Amino acid sequence: MKQAFSLLIKPSSADCNLRCTYCFYLKKSELYPESKIHRMSDEVLEKMISSYLSTDQPVYVFGWQGGEPTLMGLEFFEKVIALQQKYGKGKTVSNSLQTNGTLLDEPFAQFLARYNFLVGISLDGPPEVHNMYRTRVDGSHTHASVLQGIEHLEKNEVEFNVLTLVNQANVSKGREIYDYLCSQNINYQQYIPCVEFDQKGNLAPFAITGEQWGQCLCDVYDEWIKRDTNRVSIRTFDGIVNHMVNGSYAACHMAGNCCQYFVVEHNGDIYPCDFYVEEERRLGNLLQDSWADMQNADKYLEFGNRKAEWNQQCSQCEFLTYCAGDCPKHRSYNANEDSHLSWLCDGWKMFYQHSLPGFRKLAENYVRHNSVKSAPKLFVDRKFDRNGSCYCGSNKKYKKCHGAIG
Repeated sequence: MKQAFSLLIKPSSADCNLRCTYCFYLKKSELYPESKIHRMSDEVLEKMISSYLSTDQPVYVFGWQGGEPTLMGLEFFEKVIALQQKYGKGKTVSNSLQTNGTLLDEPFAQFLARYNFLVGISLDGPPEVHNMYRTRVDGSHTHASVLQGIEHLEKNEVEFNVLTLVNQANVSKGREIYDYLCSQNINYQQYIPCVEFDQKGNLAPFAITGEQWGQCLCDVYDEWIKRDTNRVSIRTFDGIVNHMVNGSYAACHMAGNCCQYFVVEHNGDIYPCDFYVEEERRLGNLLQDSWADMQNADKYLEFGNRKAEWNQQCSQCEFLTYCAGDCPKHRSYNANEDSHLSWLCDGWKMFYQHSLPGFRKLAENYVRHNSVKSAPKLFVDRKFDRNGSCYCGSNKKYKKCHGAIG
């Protein structure tokens, strides 16, 4: 079997009901200027699902993202399930949905629960922090609407995690943000760094420095390690311990190659990564090109191999195994992406120097208490975007399948 791959799907392209100041994907609508509204057609949807489910995968991973994917409406996702049932009998299918949460209502939450969608909600902290950058088109605040969406998910027992983008509004408040999320009973958390530059190569005013990133991670870690290691799941932290226990990479920035998934735009155009949805990176279109041809394309393979073209200093770094030079996006400032150190390098070093002794103890305790000869999957019930749900033709319904893929 060839290298497995997943799909990150943009059914509404860059269209969104919000205008978050730091959003990097809004400008991708410039790739499709022929229309102001972008929606995936039934033809593209069926071809995508049928062709992907005909490939050989251990788990068929559909990640629905945007823009804002809930703009497609509930009827669209009902079609998704019907097509997955039609073409996926006997196969393990996973659906995740990343959303700003403001359009979720009771019927939508009931649907997500019925078919075991894993949901990611964007929430940057308490109102005064979240509302700094996450506003609607008219500038109005969104925090209350996000909490209402979360209430619908909790009421219907939908599995979800919160994604917090670490930006200038919250980067100095790591402890406060962590405590706030925990006070909201949000025990599955992701922290993502905001790194964006303008056309002149200057750091965007909402973006963060490496030192700020490192200090924020240290602050969150210090609160978590004291009391919450068995209660709160933080994706970056889980990924580090997973690697210590079984050598797997749960986060793409830790791996040595970027050939892991395909981005599917609303019209079927395929790209290698949502940070690189650019005309020159376009690999083809699923209506004309096969997954095998795109997976074997020189353009795709070269893109993936660029991950290992890290700075010479990285080869001597004691923390290389945890970042592999970091995401190429963070190395591409000032137009020299192949030789740059990651913009976040100093921060990652600060964090690893501070936290690795504690993570090693956690890993050692896990192995000791589980008496493993060959390390198993760690934290398989953690609510991140690799948990599975499967459609089984024998019982005609979806059911949880905790066969997580790393």
